[in-house]
Amino acid sequence: MKTIVCTKYGSSEVLRLTEVEKPVPGENEVLLKVHAATVTPADIAFRRGDPFISRFFTGLLKPKFTPGDELAGEIEAVGRNVKRFKKGDRVFGSSGTTFGAHAEYICLPEEAALGIMPVNADYGEAVAVCYAGLTALPFLRDKASIKSGQQVLINGASGSIGTLAVQLARYYGAEVTGVCITANLELVRSLGAEGVIDYTKEDFAKTGQTYDIIFDVVAKSSFSRCKNALKPNGIYLTTFPSLGIMIQSIWTSKFSRKKAMFEATGLRPAREKSKDLLFLKELTEAGKLKPVIGRRYPLEKIAEAHMYVEKGHKKGNVIITF
Repeated sequence: MKTIVCTKYGSSEVLRLTEVEKPVPGENEVLLKVHAATVTPADIAFRRGDPFISRFFTGLLKPKFTPGDELAGEIEAVGRNVKRFKKGDRVFGSSGTTFGAHAEYICLPEEAALGIMPVNADYGEAVAVCYAGLTALPFLRDKASIKSGQQVLINGASGSIGTLAVQLARYYGAEVTGVCITANLELVRSLGAEGVIDYTKEDFAKTGQTYDIIFDVVAKSSFSRCKNALKPNGIYLTTFPSLGIMIQSIWTSKFSRKKAMFEATGLRPAREKSKDLLFLKELTEAGKLKPVIGRRYPLEKIAEAHMYVEKGHKKGNVIITF
């Protein structure tokens, strides 16, 4: 089977397309034929080994792994003890810190973060909902305890996480303002944002408007910069685990009404992710969530996909197809 391997840290050129033997599932595993996967900023970080903390999952000095976390595909075989899935099931989910999604086949434990795909989504759409949803949902619902009527700003509203975060915030009844580039303003409006801000023309932190939640999905801002744009009990969320946000999170939890928060969503237990996948499936099937896909690349052009994501101006999700 075809698989991508990364044996050193660096640019997208370190990714190699390789032929390896097709895996065989153990008695408690499923064999999944992968039809779609994602390329995300996290994939870029693991490939570069930057931030350094990412190397604790891939190797301190030299990596040797198949990248990719989120995936969607079809169960081709199951181990003799597997009860949760059967051959032919169309599933979506996450391989977690074992990675391996950028391959034609992968074996995963029955209790991995997997769920049956939405019936109204293709494989690419399903994996897009999986990646963005498993990030945006725990931030907004669990960390920020989002409530109806709140004012929520999404910085990076036209990206993979941002497009779903806008829709989830609207689902919970919040009034949403989306920040993005000029070309994507109409897209963000179409997803339910009442207000849009073009960051090339206006600084959302200096408009005088205040928010209950600022969700910086692209980690291009900071708590200190956004503090004046938060309401008295406002919450600043960011997806990037910098030392600064870790310190601010601890300090504000004890000494400030305004909070800075980070959540390592990728490290959540598989059972929690599986519950969220069911919830995301139901919302998608009800028409409450519509995944946005900017580009699709075949596995053979994964280096191009990495270069595109690395530029930092993508619209929606970047999908790898098999």
